[in-house]
Amino acid sequence: MLKDDRGVTVRLTARPARIVALSPHLAEIVFTAGAASQLAAVVRHSDYPAAVRKLPQVGDASRVDRERVIAIGPDLVLAWKSGNPVHDVERLERLGIPVFVTEPRRLTDIARLIRTTGVLAGTESEAERAAAALERELASLRARYGGARPVRVFYEIWHRPLLTVNGEHLISDVLALCGGVNVFAGAPVLTPSVSLEAVLAARPHVILGGSSAMRPGELESEWRAVRVAAIRTLPVRHVPPDLIQRQTTRIVQGARAVCEHLDAIRSLYGARPSK
Repeated sequence: MLKDDRGVTVRLTARPARIVALSPHLAEIVFTAGAASQLAAVVRHSDYPAAVRKLPQVGDASRVDRERVIAIGPDLVLAWKSGNPVHDVERLERLGIPVFVTEPRRLTDIARLIRTTGVLAGTESEAERAAAALERELASLRARYGGARPVRVFYEIWHRPLLTVNGEHLISDVLALCGGVNVFAGAPVLTPSVSLEAVLAARPHVILGGSSAMRPGELESEWRAVRVAAIRTLPVRHVPPDLIQRQTTRIVQGARAVCEHLDAIRSLYGARPSK
């Protein structure tokens, strides 16, 4: 019996033999927690680790195919609060299927999610090892970069429309880990759409990010083509989206890339960047 991130208590009568993950990051978490043999189905875009690609798919994050889920006969469904529609979750629950809804917003939440998945799946020992290893790696980055000079960052997660993240998003926590300041931390929604004028007014020192639809060099090309000179001359650095936009242990790789980029920007400015 565990309480999920909605505050709903989920009860399992036995170790689940068939788990369905309704987000790519949740499929990866199941593997990390040592429950790969229990994962029975995933959603589209679930591609890591490679074994996930062989599993049946039951729709995508925006629409779950209820009939396919029923055909799988899961003992447990793992869902993503801000990624899966509420009505999809409620329909599955009305069928008597246990649904555990998660919402990792901070780096500490990833280790918590791994441990929780281990408890749900009955693989606590392996989950604990993975969670502890993640915490050690993040602590190492925090010790190295925690006192670094602040760098103002505009983080792009999509290009058309131009989308960024607010201070409640996991990416903002990664920026803070590396001494970065999210210039749109105060935005009222999790992934706001912003204009070039708003980016200019926010006065970033660097543009980071990149969407899954872009190759690494395309991010810089897009920004070099804008008409606003003060933006066009800003440093632009690509971060592989799967390493920072998925709430998994691979976020350490994404965080390391962000920290290295921001350190390079500090060197580029020489002295402390102007506020």
